[in-house]
Amino acid sequence: MLRVLATVALAAAAQAPTDTTIVAFTDVTVVPMDRQRLLERHTVLVRGDRIEAVGPADSVRVPARATRVDGRGKFLMPGIAEMHAHLPGEQNPAVVEIMALYALTGATTIRGMNGTPFQHELRRRIAAGEILGPTIFAVAPPFSGQSVSGPDDARRKVREYKAAGYDVLKIYPGIPVETYDAIARTAREVGIPYAGHVPPEVGLRHAIEERQSVEHLDGYLEASRGEDAAIAELVRATRAAGIWNAPTMDVWKTILGTRSVDELRRRPELAYLPPNVTEQWAQQTAEFARGSFWRAALEQLGMRQSPEQIVLLRDRILQALHRVGARLLLGADSPQVFSVPGFSLAHEMRAMVQAGVPTYAVLEAATKNPAAFFGREAEFGTVEAGKRADLILLEGNPLEDIRNVHRQAGVMVRGRWLPKSDIDRRLAEIKAKWRDSDGARRSDGPTPSGRLALWPSGRPYSPHVPRRSPPFSRAASRRARSRRRHGRSYP
Repeated sequence: MLRVLATVALAAAAQAPTDTTIVAFTDVTVVPMDRQRLLERHTVLVRGDRIEAVGPADSVRVPARATRVDGRGKFLMPGIAEMHAHLPGEQNPAVVEIMALYALTGATTIRGMNGTPFQHELRRRIAAGEILGPTIFAVAPPFSGQSVSGPDDARRKVREYKAAGYDVLKIYPGIPVETYDAIARTAREVGIPYAGHVPPEVGLRHAIEERQSVEHLDGYLEASRGEDAAIAELVRATRAAGIWNAPTMDVWKTILGTRSVDELRRRPELAYLPPNVTEQWAQQTAEFARGSFWRAALEQLGMRQSPEQIVLLRDRILQALHRVGARLLLGADSPQVFSVPGFSLAHEMRAMVQAGVPTYAVLEAATKNPAAFFGREAEFGTVEAGKRADLILLEGNPLEDIRNVHRQAGVMVRGRWLPKSDIDRRLAEIKAKWRDSDGARRSDGPTPSGRLALWPSGRPYSPHVPRRSPPFSRAASRRARSRRRHGRSYP
């Protein structure tokens, strides 16, 4: 019954505004994100799901029937994008809550990187106002050594995925160069971007030449061996090719084993996922912290740095990418080990700033850059008339402190205004659902899988094992064993 009530409540919040719905943010400081500036004492008028006007408070006429939101002392910025999300599958009982978590925390756009057809249904349900959630850009089923048989098959699938309405292709390891080139060239022919891991058979330099966008800074460590000259050459090539990087800095600190389970358990947002998910993540994190896999893998590369040193090396690579003007995207790889949907973007933004990326550049990676990635600059990413009304009202200036992005007084999702009181109430409902579900499980016994089934397979999401270049053969073996245990058909 609780699940039904929570679903009804969240769905009610999702009802799309009509063309006659008008909301005015009055006397607010706008952070437009078209360039680094503030527009003080402005009014932003929203009609339906679009921004109708942005201007000085005394120049924008507010209709009498408009809902007024007092913006005095507050800052209004575009909604942010999670550009490396893993969306729940069709059988996932938590699909409504996971989608809501993104929207309720200001992540009004997501790129779903796990490549399932169910993304299309989720997108339809959200757009129809059946459930609350972000705008979804769907990534096609991944290309890997297991999913594509050769160049002809690759060309056929690229055209098939484009016709099916996917927005991006995803690359995984195990693809021979000839097949990879067929994917890249056909993707350019039909006009669909491609992103993902860098197959060791291909290598970072060739991936850059073929203009593949890169996730997790994949390949930079192997190709540079941490040498300054090599890093400089690679980031210059990245900038010249115009490709994008979604570095996922925060979650990799966990995957590299630099954090304790006790430290991560203190994250309050874990209350919005079932307790068994936290337990599964705790086991995985403890395994990462033992570090034997990473030490062996790095030694095979001739690198004997500690995990903490590898974190610093990744920071150097990211900072170097920014310095040369390479294009960056915000992505937290959620849900992942202790990376909770929506909330994890706050950790990721801080991690990027700590790595040496200026605050405004991180804000660009979260707002206008995702729009540019998809070629949708006219639709979202800035606070301008005609853009989709995805907005966050903040208690503090995000240009001064990146943490202010998540000091939220409210969120607007495609024109639907959710003040903080509504957000807090809906988050409380989600928390209560998992608390009560865990109590029922303890009273009635476990599910057949031994735990509450959050993910389609009846187990919490398991992070991909870090994949590296040819010397990392142990990584491939470990991934294969994990896939056999868990019934996964791709890494």
